[in-house]
Amino acid sequence: MSYFDAASSAPLHPVARQALLASLDEGWADPARLYREGRRARLLLDAAREAAAEAVGCRPDELTFMSSGTRAVHAGVAGALAGRRRIGRHLIVSAVEHSSVLHSAEEWEAAGGAVTTVAVDRGGAVAVEGYEAAVRPDTALACLQSANHEVGTEQPVAEVAEVCRAAGVPLLVDAAQSLGWGAVAGPWSLLTASAHKWGGPSGVGLLAVRKGVRFAVQGPVYERESGRAAGFENLPAIVAAAASLRAVRAEAAQEAVRLRELTERIRARVPELVPDVEVVGDPVRRLPGVVTFSCLYVDGETLLHELDREGFSVSSGSSCTSSTLTPSHVLRAMGVLSEGNVRVSLPAGTPAEDVERFLNVLPGAVATVREKLGVPIPVTVREEDTLVVDALGKRCPIPVIELAKVIGDVPVGATIRVLSDDEAARLDIPAWCEMRAQEYVGEEPAEKGTAYLVRRLR
Repeated sequence: MSYFDAASSAPLHPVARQALLASLDEGWADPARLYREGRRARLLLDAAREAAAEAVGCRPDELTFMSSGTRAVHAGVAGALAGRRRIGRHLIVSAVEHSSVLHSAEEWEAAGGAVTTVAVDRGGAVAVEGYEAAVRPDTALACLQSANHEVGTEQPVAEVAEVCRAAGVPLLVDAAQSLGWGAVAGPWSLLTASAHKWGGPSGVGLLAVRKGVRFAVQGPVYERESGRAAGFENLPAIVAAAASLRAVRAEAAQEAVRLRELTERIRARVPELVPDVEVVGDPVRRLPGVVTFSCLYVDGETLLHELDREGFSVSSGSSCTSSTLTPSHVLRAMGVLSEGNVRVSLPAGTPAEDVERFLNVLPGAVATVREKLGVPIPVTVREEDTLVVDALGKRCPIPVIELAKVIGDVPVGATIRVLSDDEAARLDIPAWCEMRAQEYVGEEPAEKGTAYLVRRLR
């Protein structure tokens, strides 16, 4: 079995396993106590904090160990906003942030705060000018991920941090996906990360708050971890997290070169091997091991199951794999195809042979899914010069399949009106038009669902 979902959770690094087992014997006591066992535990905790702080690029007393990366984000956003409440109640986020950031923003807005969402381009990157324009006199905090978790696009964090510093606004960076590859550049103010993303154990998050940043802990304040994290430290997991972060960093430069070569091979060959595919994400500024593509006329969940049967564990941002049948907020913000979306994220050490086998298996898997899905005969009617395709009640990817089947039935310049009540159609029909060089005219309300208008150009 080939595990290609490291962006969700990386396999436990051998160093993490060794450190975890060793610290279970040595680090079980309370590090706040003064007796021998407590002092031994404290030495382990202090050493772990120093190692992690060195990797982050902050002082040890600026770093807090949290119970998860999500908890670190929630605590970081809430604490920074509360600390600057006299400045204002305005928060800036990007449209492709991790859900932990977006959920914090939703909660802030529900409590009466203001939120500005900065858009991204088709590659998934923000423009520095977008943050510059979003900053206001009452801006309390800005958030920007270092790299995207679904498509691998790296963000211009250093440049945005300079903009924020010039405006006197702290920037919180979610570095969950990138910290294992290197420190985050630029004058950021707060940083969060999650150990299981770089091969550490789950249940350990990092929150770094620079000295001088106004920060007010929300909720009860405890004596541990500078009052920012409640409860007894999971010392064995913390030691393993810090040890593995140091280990992966030592290997990062060489491994990044190798993984980039493998993902570049996937990016180049998938469109050659499989028809009707869109590779998404920035082609240059991206994480070493992540490549994402979407396949037209494919049910994403079925494709993932087919690849699993062939021995490959991958993930997807397709609406077809979601119980809500709504596309990933990342793909939606980028305006790219969501059908049959596949994210391949290679863990360190992935053999080149596994990638070759994936490329050999993928065309057959996609063909099998397309055959299994079947193509229904579209229900069409003519309204003067417009062909109407009734896809009501049919889910991703059926509306686009039916559109593709009838585009040749109308003359160049004529319009097709696709009726759909699937939210994914709002993203996938415009994306299909761009891939097929047809004109997406827009959408309009219909008696049931929404009508999407497409004009045939060729």
